[in-house]
Amino acid sequence: MNVFVIGATGFVGGTLARHLTAREHLVTDLARTDVAAVALAADGITPVVADLDSRRSATIDAALEADVVVYAAQADPMLETATVESLTRAMAGTGKTLIFLSGSGVLLQRTAGAWSQDSFAEHDPFAVEPLATSRKAAEGAVLAAASDRLRAMVIRPGLIWGPGDHGHVPMTYQSVAATGAACYVGPGLHTYSHVHIDDVTRLFTLALEAGRAGGLYHAVAGEVPNRWIARESRTTSAAAPAASHHRKRSWSGESSGPSSWQPPAGCVPCAHSRNWGGAPSAPTCCPRSVKHAWEARRPQHVTDVSLSL
Repeated sequence: MNVFVIGATGFVGGTLARHLTAREHLVTDLARTDVAAVALAADGITPVVADLDSRRSATIDAALEADVVVYAAQADPMLETATVESLTRAMAGTGKTLIFLSGSGVLLQRTAGAWSQDSFAEHDPFAVEPLATSRKAAEGAVLAAASDRLRAMVIRPGLIWGPGDHGHVPMTYQSVAATGAACYVGPGLHTYSHVHIDDVTRLFTLALEAGRAGGLYHAVAGEVPNRWIARESRTTSAAAPAASHHRKRSWSGESSGPSSWQPPAGCVPCAHSRNWGGAPSAPTCCPRSVKHAWEARRPQHVTDVSLSL
């Protein structure tokens, strides 16, 4: 298949694009700069000179040349909304496939670090927090387009971890390295559903092969409180800053704001991926995804710090 991956220079999109290339699909992606084009070509991905802003029309043209479009970018909400609207409008009636990468963050709740017993299956109703409004709207636009001869689907993974991850877990390690503290909010019991990048890639592959138009698929292998992430980072980090910095407060959480919210525990049951291709291959605790990089040296003076926001 000819697959156009929007976001192949990122963690998830890049891993997926390389996986599809290895399976002998023709993969193309946006290249906003010459450097990006060279990097994509080195991975066997055909670069397309375009972006989601001033050159969005070139992006839409490239999408119409493909059999499958995967949106895996992490763009500004306004650009994402405009791009999804343009994609669904242009691809309507073509019978092509559009897969939108969302995330369990649309289910976020403000808990001040407390645990929540709430859990949600794919089509359960929930209150949408303002931070998630634009992403939830993008999901809705993609799913609505499935009624117009477009095989459109949404995949909602939990916190994705694995080699090449630059997200929450590595940032917690960076906080320890810089300050000696791995921080969490309140009691730190707000829970992240998580899934390994290899399982996300496998789910996308299965969606290409067997997903249905209008499908909304959760992906999760386990869950972990943020306090556990902080303590694992503290235990395995190589950082050993001066004692005067031990209690320095720093937040290394999601870019959208401090972690006073959570994707609720168990919010993304793995029923669909089990039906398609067996149990998750990596159901272990996500902090261990980067543990190997820090095992050579142990910290002598680090601590976890609870923040009350």
